[in-house]
Amino acid sequence: MEEALVGRLEAAVSRLEAINARAQPSAVPHDLADHESAAQDPAILAFDELVADAVGRVSAAAGKIGAEVAEVTNVLEKAFLVGKGLLVRTKQTQKPTVESMAVFMGPLNETVLEANTLAEGTRSNHANHLKAAAGSLAALAWIGYTGKGCGMPLPIAHVEESWQMAEFYSNKVLVEYKNKDPDHVEWAKALKELYVPNLRDYVKRFYPLGPVWQPPGSVANKAPSAPCPPSASLCSSSATSSQPKSGMSAVFAEISSGKPVTQGLRKVTNDMKSKNRTDRTGVVSAEGKEPRNVSAPSSTKGPAPAKLELQMGRKWVVEHHIVNKGLTIEDCDTKQSVYVYGCKDCVLQVKGKVNNITIDKCSKMGVLFKGVVAACEVVNCNSVEVQCEGLVPTISIDNTSGCQLYLSKESLETSITTAKSSEINALVPDVNSEGDWTEHSLPQQFIHAFNEGQFITTPVCHSGA
Repeated sequence: MEEALVGRLEAAVSRLEAINARAQPSAVPHDLADHESAAQDPAILAFDELVADAVGRVSAAAGKIGAEVAEVTNVLEKAFLVGKGLLVRTKQTQKPTVESMAVFMGPLNETVLEANTLAEGTRSNHANHLKAAAGSLAALAWIGYTGKGCGMPLPIAHVEESWQMAEFYSNKVLVEYKNKDPDHVEWAKALKELYVPNLRDYVKRFYPLGPVWQPPGSVANKAPSAPCPPSASLCSSSATSSQPKSGMSAVFAEISSGKPVTQGLRKVTNDMKSKNRTDRTGVVSAEGKEPRNVSAPSSTKGPAPAKLELQMGRKWVVEHHIVNKGLTIEDCDTKQSVYVYGCKDCVLQVKGKVNNITIDKCSKMGVLFKGVVAACEVVNCNSVEVQCEGLVPTISIDNTSGCQLYLSKESLETSITTAKSSEINALVPDVNSEGDWTEHSLPQQFIHAFNEGQFITTPVCHSGA
């Protein structure tokens, strides 16, 4: 009887232990389990394929070139791996606020800054490679898209627009090395294919409206918060205690100390008094005085302030910008004009069709626009580059030294007028190779011959041209 009772009790205890074991939470940490599940997400797996395939082709081409191109390509590959880590975190993190987004995107920003450091201020023979790779990394900022109010277009549009800025330098690589070195051409084409269409199509498939964040109140990691400034009371108290008093505070402190106020003052004797001094007379001598040099106030002016604004709703004014590669004009229409003046070492992108564009007194300036209704004018400039992605009826170049014109297929019938200008080159799409450009130099020397009662003007043709 007792043995039967003991057996029943042992069976009951075994069942309770089994139930308790099933009710216990898993020994695997929650964060690790979330990370493993996120890593198996189809979107993350597809991003791995994008890195292995598209980024791999860029890295392979860079390995053939070496030097700085391989170095900046390694930074590019690092940025994509950091981007993958951020995508994994979005599935475990609540949507950050505007203030904490900078903390969340910090690792990616540091990598982009590393690429910009390689590209800026360099005199390398591969400067265009560096600027194209560094500029293209802005496309990865779509990971920080949180909605319409975040100041960024939808992810698909952001990727396309970011690549358009980098393509400005990528096209230079294609033109420079088209008939020199196929490895450089392969690198430039692989870089373009990485973003358009590969990254663009990836975003379109998995994140057309931006990353998917954890909903508020979920059992997920909270969004990173921005660091708080130190307490003002703590700073003021420590500063007060560590620094000696000075100024009027020291005066009042000495007065209230109880010591005699006149202690330490020197006694004035009779020979020190003004009325008893023999070196003082009532005659004012003009000897030994230098004439005062009264000059007019200086009229030198500082540098003019930079502008990028819409005036009277009709005219976009871009003035006095120095070393700014991110100038952008959005929300423009065909009733508005664009006037660029006094800019140096800048790149301007006009994301829409306008009435006309004028570039005046600029140097080392690049302008990229969708199209114009009337004309694009380049006046009094030095070393400028103009690229049209749509239709431009007329291009006028006056008193300019060095101008590169990139014409799209739609603008091949444009009329180009030049006056008092030199080193003008027009680049058109190559009919035999997709993505390549064919360069044509416009004549700057002419022969004027008098024939049958009138002058006949023909351009100078050099031997071998």
